[in-house]
Amino acid sequence: MTRGQWTRAAAALIAGAGSVVAGGAVAPTASAQGCPDVEVVFARGTSEQPGVGGVGQSFVDAVRAQAGPRTVGVYAVNYAAANNFDQREDIARTVIDGVRDEADHVQAMAANCPNTRMVLGGYSQGAVVTGFTTSDVVPSAVPAAIAPRPMPPEVADHVAAVVLFGTPSGEFLGRYGAPTITIGPAYADKTLQLCAQGDTICSGAPDGGPTVAHALYPVNGMVTEGATYAVGRL
Repeated sequence: MTRGQWTRAAAALIAGAGSVVAGGAVAPTASAQGCPDVEVVFARGTSEQPGVGGVGQSFVDAVRAQAGPRTVGVYAVNYAAANNFDQREDIARTVIDGVRDEADHVQAMAANCPNTRMVLGGYSQGAVVTGFTTSDVVPSAVPAAIAPRPMPPEVADHVAAVVLFGTPSGEFLGRYGAPTITIGPAYADKTLQLCAQGDTICSGAPDGGPTVAHALYPVNGMVTEGATYAVGRL
């Protein structure tokens, strides 16, 4: 995707960025009352119905099973998770929308529920959203003036772990003109990326595309592995 295409896609979000109030402050989405001990913030995969999706729900269930008796809340990142990859500007717009929504929520939780430990997660396209949410820089293809701002460094202190399933590789993203995901330095040491054997979307295979392996995270043991990693960092 060219710089101009990213610019047009991202510009469409400016008028609707109502979750950011004057001065760059984030509109609260949680209150101190009822703050959970742990919150899983998860971005679902392509074409999954609104919510956390199948991989996300399996991950949430595994975290809850291992984190007890601590309370575990859930936030589903609000974005389209669309599959119209031939419409690159539309896909860019919805991914940027997801990054903005996730960053806004994480910052609101850090401000309003400072004792809640957050676990950020994502599957497939959702892993792209969450990966970019952690980044401390705006990709060069996205003009900084209209892209979601990187989260302040101190927000990372409230995030215990980042767990990504089937993260599209740089080779896969490059086929669609999308920038490679860069995990921010404040999150790199607390990030686990899981790629199943045979999942060519995340493996870096030159001609990688959807395979059965890409859909098996809830049953191949990696959801439990990811939950164990996250709970171990709480």
